[in-house]
Amino acid sequence: MKPRIVFLSLLVPCILPAGFCRAAETGPAEDLPALVNMALANNPEVAASSAHLRMLEYKAQQAGSLEDPMLMLKIQNGLISEPLNFKRDPMTQKVVGISQLLPWFGKRDLRSDVARRDAEASHWDRDERILDIIRGVKETYYQIYFTDKSLDILAKNTRILDDFITIAENRYAVGQGVQQDIFKAQLEKSKLLDMRITLEQQRRSLEIRMNSLLYRPAATPIGAIPDPQITPLAHSDTELQEEAEHNRPILKGLRARIDKSLAAQALARKEFYPDFTVSFEYMQRESTPGSNGADMYGLGVTFNLPVQRERRHAMVAEANSEQAMSSAELNDARNAIRSTIADLLSQLERRRKLAELYKGGIIPQAEQSLESAVIAYRVGKVDFLALLDSRVTLFNYERDYYDSLADYQIKLAQLEATVGADPASGHSPVDHMNASASY
Repeated sequence: MKPRIVFLSLLVPCILPAGFCRAAETGPAEDLPALVNMALANNPEVAASSAHLRMLEYKAQQAGSLEDPMLMLKIQNGLISEPLNFKRDPMTQKVVGISQLLPWFGKRDLRSDVARRDAEASHWDRDERILDIIRGVKETYYQIYFTDKSLDILAKNTRILDDFITIAENRYAVGQGVQQDIFKAQLEKSKLLDMRITLEQQRRSLEIRMNSLLYRPAATPIGAIPDPQITPLAHSDTELQEEAEHNRPILKGLRARIDKSLAAQALARKEFYPDFTVSFEYMQRESTPGSNGADMYGLGVTFNLPVQRERRHAMVAEANSEQAMSSAELNDARNAIRSTIADLLSQLERRRKLAELYKGGIIPQAEQSLESAVIAYRVGKVDFLALLDSRVTLFNYERDYYDSLADYQIKLAQLEATVGADPASGHSPVDHMNASASY
């Protein structure tokens, strides 16, 4: 048993420091706004949605346009026996005609309106996806922060355990302690090694996720994350719900789809009326015996007969169903947003209070308790288990403190995505990308 403990005591100190320095070796501190801008500039999904939006905008420009006019050239009443003799019969004519399809009044405007509303809905879908990407970057950013802080705490606790081992060895050497205390300290150090391996793997996974959001090589290192500051929110639940109603892209997109369905209903009702084709023909004749060959013209109007009423009633029913679906989805989205805002505000308040409690009360008290336990152990007033318990207690409270700091920022990012705007400033994070868009 003793050789194994000696081996661990030599192995663990050699392995731990390199791992605990992992966060410090990842490069300079990262800037969150710069990472967000990089994600929005590089992410192919944003580029694809922007291209899709432009496609729908061009489609809307086409929807209200007239069909091309039709040009007609023909020979009318030609003789089969002499197909190119235009002077034999006075009815033989060379005809030039033009015709234009004219939809029923209002159809063009409604078609254009349907296409524009579809493009508008796609615009808000793109903004909703942008909010998701921003939220993903911020969540990953603060998850990396918590992982790095956990590694730092592990490094500090490793040094504390080294001190414990030294104290235990000194007490054992003078016959005041037991060898079992040394074994326990080495075991605790091995547990920290196990935890470090897991945390390093977690950080690597978070780096890969962040680089995926930024659309850059997965091996690109992520630097250290500065300590965030907790600022209490000044907005109430009701105020945030009003901001969400005004700013959240998914709500704007569903309202645009409702407007699209209303325009589609009006267009479907217009389909019960015919479309017209107006035409003009100019007929040129040659002079023939008995005829002066006077030129002629023709005017005409043709229109379809909208007798397939079952199909047109189905078009109206389709538009009505689309409106009902979009209205139900809008109400469901509003309900989900209201409940999410209330839940996030509750969690933010809890995390804020916990962070203040840990920083201002629990952690200083745990540090004093550990210091007192070390002094008491040196003089043999407490056993080694009490010393380890004080160390574990401080370790857990410090991790909980940084977990509260990180989770507060994560919940704040989720609240921003839910509201569609920064809860502090009220500004939408995608406003700068939409400055040139108009509907």
